Amino acid sequence: MDSRRKAHAISPHIASRLYGALTCSSEALYGILQDPAHEVVRAALKNRALEEPHLLALLRRRDLSEDLLRAIHQMDLALNSHKVRRALVKNPHLPAPVLQALLPQLHLFELLDICFLPGASPDQKLAAERLIIQRLPTTPLGNKITLARRAPTAIAAELLKEGHAALMDPCLTNPRLQEMAIAQFLRGATASAETISSIARHPRWKARKSVRDAILKHPRTPGIWFTLWMPGMRGPEILQLSASRRLSPSQRQLVKEELRRRGLA
Repeated sequence: MDSRRKAHAISPHIASRLYGALTCSSEALYGILQDPAHEVVRAALKNRALEEPHLLALLRRRDLSEDLLRAIHQMDLALNSHKVRRALVKNPHLPAPVLQALLPQLHLFELLDICFLPGASPDQKLAAERLIIQRLPTTPLGNKITLARRAPTAIAAELLKEGHAALMDPCLTNPRLQEMAIAQFLRGATASAETISSIARHPRWKARKSVRDAILKHPRTPGIWFTLWMPGMRGPEILQLSASRRLSPSQRQLVKEELRRRGLA
């Protein structure tokens, strides 16, 4: 046998496993799908006894090759089974083009699960986040509230930007929400007196100086926060606040009164 024929030769042991993969019973198929040789697994995909539960068990493996995952994606079982498509998306080795094709077929909170899935690749998590954000305009308020409590940083920030009063407390309590997102919200057009007061009252954010400063410089901030906070501020801070061009006439009057009280006006 020449070298070319030797390269294509299959050992009797592998040949036996390949035959078993093609012909075994449904019960035996579960074990064969755990075979370390991917050619044996690929042969098992052609077994007539193969059903959805077999693929779900196979997709729990984290050593599957991209080619094998592509082959599974092209099977009728994958095309017709939402569970199989979801399991494919959760596999960290799924090729990016297949991931992009499958993610839009997942439900909202299935996408959220991908964001926190142990072992999921950064690309998987980022793609899921982006798709959730794209869906936000058509997402019911109740689902948005649940998202606001649980979502990753970028999604929580997008929900905060909406400025809906019902979303404020869930967003502000979300441990992944960052101070930068609140600063952006307070510079935006969707902040109202009610939502600004939600931030000012919140135990996690009310004591942060940068948040307080941003609140006091917003033209829609209710006067009560000027009355409560200015007595505890230093003179130079009040002077700096008085120079803000964003203050409303009534806010500017409160600042002037505080300066006069301190003899700084």
